[in-house]
Amino acid sequence: MYGSLDISTSGMIAQRIRYECAAANVANQNATLDSQGRVNPYRARHVMFAPGDPSAATPEGRELGVHVAQIDINQGPPLYRPDPGSPYAIKEGPHAGMVPIPDIHPVQEQMNAMEAERAYGANVVMAEASKAMLAQALRLIA
Repeated sequence: MYGSLDISTSGMIAQRIRYECAAANVANQNATLDSQGRVNPYRARHVMFAPGDPSAATPEGRELGVHVAQIDINQGPPLYRPDPGSPYAIKEGPHAGMVPIPDIHPVQEQMNAMEAERAYGANVVMAEASKAMLAQALRLIA
């Protein structure tokens, strides 16, 4: 049986991943270098949800809940910060003397994190309510 407890669990999992992406974006908002030490600013990640839970055991369960369909990586251009003395500054061209930085907006990411946290909390409340209703139903049966 795929019930409300499973639906709220899928929501908690999806919101946890969304929160982790927002936290990673904030943590890397100043990351100009990639793992090989090259100038390649971090690209923001954004979670895309889809209805249903493909990991559910039953066909009915696969139609309910939510899951992370994909995590998009921002492919847009980076932002530029003037810093001609930096060893990572661009040497020539229209962005000469500028350091490329990630296109991450901390306030927007904080709002995403707060929204994910509240949605996670709403799913926790729903799970607790489902557990209480199941316990009450079992008491009535026994």
